[in-house]
Amino acid sequence: MFQSPEYCKTLSLKLSEVLEDVGVNEKMVLKRRRTCMLNESLTTISFRSIGKKVTDYILGSQSEGTTTIGLDSDVDRVIVDYDYNVIQDWAEWKQNKRNLLLIQDENVTPGYCFLQLLRSDEPIFETNIPNEHYIRDSNGRILLRHSFLTSIFREITEQHGPSNAVSGVNGYCDNDIVFAFPCNSWPQSTSHFLERAAVMRWLSSESIRYAGSYDCFVVGACSKIAAYPELEWRLSTSLPERCLMFNLNITQLQCYVLMKIFLKTFLNAQNVSALSTFMCKTVLLHCIENTEQNIWKRDNLFTCLSYCLLELHSHVQNENCPHFIISDNNLMAGQFTADEKRDVLKKLCYIIESDDRCLLQIKMDSISQRLQVKLSTFVHLTYNIPTSLEIHEECLSELFIGLMKEISGGILTLINNLSNDHICYLKQIILKLTYYSTSENRMEQLVSRYLVPFLYSTLGLIMASSSIEQNNTVQYEALQWLTLGLNSDVTSGRLKLASMFYSVGDMDRAEFILRQTESRYNSTVVEPVCACWPHPLSSRSAEFMRKCDELRENCINSIASCCVKFTQKEVNCVPRELRYELMRSTRDDTAHRSPYERYWMDYAVVDSLPFLYFLQYKTYSYLQRHQDQQRALSNLVKVIFTGRNFGHRETALNLLGQCMEQEDKPREALQCYMLSLQQRERNNAAKFHICNLLRKYASNM
Repeated sequence: MFQSPEYCKTLSLKLSEVLEDVGVNEKMVLKRRRTCMLNESLTTISFRSIGKKVTDYILGSQSEGTTTIGLDSDVDRVIVDYDYNVIQDWAEWKQNKRNLLLIQDENVTPGYCFLQLLRSDEPIFETNIPNEHYIRDSNGRILLRHSFLTSIFREITEQHGPSNAVSGVNGYCDNDIVFAFPCNSWPQSTSHFLERAAVMRWLSSESIRYAGSYDCFVVGACSKIAAYPELEWRLSTSLPERCLMFNLNITQLQCYVLMKIFLKTFLNAQNVSALSTFMCKTVLLHCIENTEQNIWKRDNLFTCLSYCLLELHSHVQNENCPHFIISDNNLMAGQFTADEKRDVLKKLCYIIESDDRCLLQIKMDSISQRLQVKLSTFVHLTYNIPTSLEIHEECLSELFIGLMKEISGGILTLINNLSNDHICYLKQIILKLTYYSTSENRMEQLVSRYLVPFLYSTLGLIMASSSIEQNNTVQYEALQWLTLGLNSDVTSGRLKLASMFYSVGDMDRAEFILRQTESRYNSTVVEPVCACWPHPLSSRSAEFMRKCDELRENCINSIASCCVKFTQKEVNCVPRELRYELMRSTRDDTAHRSPYERYWMDYAVVDSLPFLYFLQYKTYSYLQRHQDQQRALSNLVKVIFTGRNFGHRETALNLLGQCMEQEDKPREALQCYMLSLQQRERNNAAKFHICNLLRKYASNM
């Protein structure tokens, strides 16, 4: 990478433009960061509202804004349990807490530690082994094993819905979830960083203070050279590192993204991950620390990239890459075999010596084609690639859909923990969320406003279902709660209210609500959102993607149509045809539920638009408006077979099959049930409907 200064300047500017086009620009970086902060708050507040003292952090590329569509970065989550107290000094011991003493001695790899169990009733060492997760070492210390995390991790993540279980499906980011304990204070091995930070020219005193105020964690991971791998815990400074990344300028972020693209394109192309993106980040931070800030500008991007790659080569050559905060932790210790090191160095040399030719070999995000267009003097040179506007809209819509999935996960967290006194429980949850709505933290305010309307509808329908069971009426308080929940999103709150009116036989009001809901559903703007399971997604409408940018996070009740969930407690407000979904599973089916299905399979769940037309069909039937009834049936058929991004098409087919039975079309009904089983072979009420249909046939023979 050795070119004339003028060429390097031109190349740098064009390369920076290309990265801005694919989403590495100031606007998109800030948008990604803000959305991740909202998602963190959603999960955390959901957990805190049910009494779990945990905090969810989204770290890495997604929260830093250092990713592109082509990089397809995972969502790195750290779930920290504050019921545990990791200490270094006896003064930090807390009564009735699960106290663990952090130990760093000659038996521990730098950057790692042992955790020794302490008594919770008095500040002394525990002498008894509580269970199989602990072990007594040669010094008589009771040390905690990593296996302890398995049961806690399962308990925590199972309570936050499928958004934490999604993995490896097109249209969804994988979740890489780590469970952690908080350190009461920064480990001594990090003290040198704070001394260095005081003289770092690229950090303001306020940023240094913020970085030093964030928690450190211990996570269940050992080093490659650990002497006692089952007992070593890694010290994590992810939050201070995120603070540092938030202080980088756009050129520094673009340089890091380019390093990751090189890593994925050339170095780890065969899924051999001898180098990690964290190593690239560490090298970048060291380079920034050791250079003048004024070199990190757009017209010097290519030179900065060259410098970082040369430094990376040097670290690999010496097999030494000091952690930026815990400097005695060598990230490359034991990382390579001799053959892997030779291969990595060979590839790095090729990249460094190829000048700009490697850039023209990058297919990811069409970078080579975009760069050729910008560098070309030929006006007619074009490629069939997405425009920067199209990419930005796609990124923004993905962020919005991700936010909706977190909202869905938060709602599932709250309703999955319904107690016997469910009405009182929901009122308490709503009260807690209302408290967050008055918080000085803007993220907490927004999160509470997202969650509360959905809970209003659930509480109102549970109260209505209870009163219907007792005296076949709906009390005024239930109607008040349902009215408050109308604007949770475009459809689901209104459909719950319409379903209640239908169930008590108030068809005129049900019809009015349904007609009003249909008028609000502009199919060119509104998109169905279902986070129950990672179903394949097709493209979103162009108008929807534009609205995601224009309306920002406040557009949930104008462009998002969530699936409708009915709990067992709402059964008397659920149409008879949909109640079968509450009993979709045999005992054998239940055993075969996937990780993300167990969160909602005991509910009746249906996509909003099919449910809208189904309710219209049934309501017009009772009102004897035959023409409107057939129009609703025609619309139901159309959306089931042509609608995009529905998560519960099998349920819609089951509803359509029952409509066909009402139309006295048993053959078409059977076809619907068979198609439903093709959508979902197990845990499907279609099996019951088929048996019932065949029984009717047999009785008429």
